[in-house]
Amino acid sequence: MDLIEIKDHKSTVRHIIHLLHNLFIGFHKSTFFCFFLFLSLFRKCFLPDTVPRTSRRSCNDNYRTIFTQHKDYLKKQVENIRERVLNPDSQKPHGSIDTTLYITEGEYKAVDVEHGVAQVEVRGSEDTQINYNDIFNPLPGQNGPIRAVLTKGAPGIGKTVLVQRFISDWADGKANQDIDVVILLPLRLLNRIKREISLQQLLSQLYPSLQEWVNSVKLEDYQILFIFFALDECNLPLNFEQNRKLSDISQKASVDTLVTSLIMGSLVPNARIWITSRHVASDQIPPEVIDKVTEVRGFTDVQKEEYFKRHISDEGLAERIISHIKASRSIQAMCRLPVFCWIAATVLQQMEFSDEIPTTLTEMFIHFLLIQTTSRHKYQGDNKSAKQDTLEAQKHNILKLAELAFKQLNEGNLMFSHNDLKQCGLDKTEALVYSGLCTATLKGQAAIFGEMYTFVQITIQEFLAALYIFVSYVKEDTEALRPLLMKKSSMQKIPRKHPSLEELLRCAVNSALESKSGHLDLFVRFLHGMAMESNQKVLRVLLACQQDNPRYISNPDCLKRAAQNLKDIKRKDISPDRWINLLYCLVEIHDTTVHQEVQAFMHSETGALKRLKPAHCSALASTLMMAAMPMDEFDLKKYKTSDEGRRRLVPAVRSCKKALLADCRLTAKSCEIVASALKAPRSLLRELDMSHNNMQDSGVKHLSSGLRNSNCKLETLRLSACGITGKGCELLASALTANPAHLKELDLSSNHLKEAQLRTLQSIKENPESALEILR
Repeated sequence: MDLIEIKDHKSTVRHIIHLLHNLFIGFHKSTFFCFFLFLSLFRKCFLPDTVPRTSRRSCNDNYRTIFTQHKDYLKKQVENIRERVLNPDSQKPHGSIDTTLYITEGEYKAVDVEHGVAQVEVRGSEDTQINYNDIFNPLPGQNGPIRAVLTKGAPGIGKTVLVQRFISDWADGKANQDIDVVILLPLRLLNRIKREISLQQLLSQLYPSLQEWVNSVKLEDYQILFIFFALDECNLPLNFEQNRKLSDISQKASVDTLVTSLIMGSLVPNARIWITSRHVASDQIPPEVIDKVTEVRGFTDVQKEEYFKRHISDEGLAERIISHIKASRSIQAMCRLPVFCWIAATVLQQMEFSDEIPTTLTEMFIHFLLIQTTSRHKYQGDNKSAKQDTLEAQKHNILKLAELAFKQLNEGNLMFSHNDLKQCGLDKTEALVYSGLCTATLKGQAAIFGEMYTFVQITIQEFLAALYIFVSYVKEDTEALRPLLMKKSSMQKIPRKHPSLEELLRCAVNSALESKSGHLDLFVRFLHGMAMESNQKVLRVLLACQQDNPRYISNPDCLKRAAQNLKDIKRKDISPDRWINLLYCLVEIHDTTVHQEVQAFMHSETGALKRLKPAHCSALASTLMMAAMPMDEFDLKKYKTSDEGRRRLVPAVRSCKKALLADCRLTAKSCEIVASALKAPRSLLRELDMSHNNMQDSGVKHLSSGLRNSNCKLETLRLSACGITGKGCELLASALTANPAHLKELDLSSNHLKEAQLRTLQSIKENPESALEILR
């Protein structure tokens, strides 16, 4: 019996039940009540929500046609992924150009710095690798369906490919056929809707083929998947607490309210939700609304090699490229990003293997820019002078694209209009055809937005933005630098005249640290890379300066001062993870002293460094988290450093079983990092001592979010003399009630607790389901 016959059969049964209902309508009220109760139970057990849903669909063949049209439309949007290497018009089906991505349930327990370009390797672990079509399947031991899934990953790691493959397989009927309609909602697109709009209107305008269906049915009668793509590109406030909760798809509201209502489940409550995001932006989503977290980790070492062998037809060249990548730890780590593999394959195929082979991120992107620009135009021979002549001819367009990249990045925009192009002196032919770095997008949704544009990958926008600032510095265009120099931070020292290179880099770092989303982190890394003399020589045509002009070629002393500035910055409001990311600016200027000193410190019994500086602590935390084996004990007090240094070491708790953090002057910010360790899948922490730290109730709030998480297996928690009041005690009690099976010992002595809160904790201890044995 096929699906349609099953639906018709259920519809017939439903009509028979209604007939029996009418036959017994004259029965005594009590008899009727008993029968009606039986009838309700029968319908609930044997004819669940599919009854009205399937009957509506089976009665109207137009909807089936509409769904087919919608699938065809989505499929056309995702079935081809352009590899804009030499010919931007060349297309290959996605299955032929990408190897399988490594996807796991839960987050990587080692820190994943925001842009995914740090030296963090994907190592074998206990994490469960899953198929992208199974992300809505419950975890082992998890009861009930999965409604909302959050998928994290670094930029370029493969989140886009993941979504494209999922949609393509669904549209082809290969997987997830219980889903009736998939609605893709790129958040960079939703940013541009400023007026109030209803969900009904939004769907009708974004997907005109669905308009008749949206306006004729109850969406709750269908299984819908809303994909909120790229949360990190969202400029909406996402005010989950204060936004009203919509329940009517025809009710107009701000786009922010529509998004939060859908994610929270008040609007179309039975819909599935899939959110993709960079790590740093994912905290905007309340954890209680997410049923499952997955992470895209890109390529393993084996998959990296497979990628290059499949993309480079010359086997000998492929092997040489793979050997070069293995020889550079930095490039090898970056190649876990599929987008970087694409860039590396593009660059290394075009270069002769010599001492000039790129070894840093900036070097790789500079050569990628040259290849993308010069290879799009015919010239005789393959000599450097011909390429430089071609680059000179395209200089205007490249610099205008760079201006566009910075202005849009500085405003948090990753999508721009034709008017934005015109303001930078570009038309769409120059932007799209000449460079190969920018592409038109959303053509099918022109009715609501008009034609929109975006860079082929966000990392390219960040690189070009850095190029614009560096060229403006060389030209002494202080006005162009003003948006970077005039940030609000009290730490910012605005130069009165044209800044020195050292001052420019310091201002850029401060600007990046002000950003909560981390959208300038990689921009700053590229900007440091451009301070290298070798990179300036390659870019001399764009920089409009002579190779032998010492005014614009940074000298070693300048780079030493820039490196020292990175090591000496002191700001208490910055996450330790951000500091770890910032340290990779040192890689771009070939300064390895911090990591060398840390390695010496770890391998010396007496300690080569008598006192660790904050920069050393950031590097040490990164090293400890990347260790092959987790630490049995991490004692923060044994490291001789400042209070700031200790705060930067806290992320190492993610890779230890016992964390001794007592009396280290930690704050609520540190508690947030510890909570992330408690939430991590297969969390290692079993004993945690944070006594005698002035964390107060705000810190307890973070810890409680970790304690209530089902991944938390903490057995001992000591919070003596932490300034906790009754409010903090209530938060802890709530967390222990939600997750009572693991914590055996809790020390809350020397805090400001009242009798009522103590009785609450005592009642939790006496609960048979609670593991709590010792309560102080």
